[in-house]
Amino acid sequence: MIPPYWEQATHELAASDEVMQKLILRFEGVLLHSRGDAFGTLARSILGQQISVKAAESIWQKLSNAIGDITPHAILDAEHGTLRDCGLSLRKMGYIQELSRHFVDGTLNAAAWNEMDDEALIDKLTRIKGIGRWTAEMFLIFHMLRPDVLPMDDLGLQRALSMHYNANQPVSRLKMRAIAKPWQPWRSVATWYLWRSLEPVPVEY
Repeated sequence: MIPPYWEQATHELAASDEVMQKLILRFEGVLLHSRGDAFGTLARSILGQQISVKAAESIWQKLSNAIGDITPHAILDAEHGTLRDCGLSLRKMGYIQELSRHFVDGTLNAAAWNEMDDEALIDKLTRIKGIGRWTAEMFLIFHMLRPDVLPMDDLGLQRALSMHYNANQPVSRLKMRAIAKPWQPWRSVATWYLWRSLEPVPVEY
């Protein structure tokens, strides 16, 4: 699924910001997609915490080869040794199992999410062990396709802002907000293009 707002967002971003204009032209035709799998997006985001995109994808592929479709029931049914052999740390294994239990017992009710604003949904998700604000923000961007998320704790976003807007110097949270203010209400889209400037191949959670 492609965000319905993408064309409007890129038009307005390109008109308001020279860096955005160049990135949008550079990656023309490359779009954000949702996999349409809430559990998969959250599980991928947990796997991606504090490791490279390449390493996270490698673990996901090993997991898929070992247990087949990666579903809450499949995770809960898998042997601990199997999960460990795929490269999951004990901590992340516990987090993904905890997430699986919330899906299996119905604690996470996807039907209600569309009615919740960004902060309410972040608050709901971060009550689950292993899901911090960054993971919840990835979920909002990649699954819910929310248009105005600014994941300030994301190292890639910080690096891209430093490179494009701050002469390769570290950026404070205050400066990040100031740089991103003209992008509203399309900060998710701007973030996605800044990621592309570092990793041209789109990451999909």
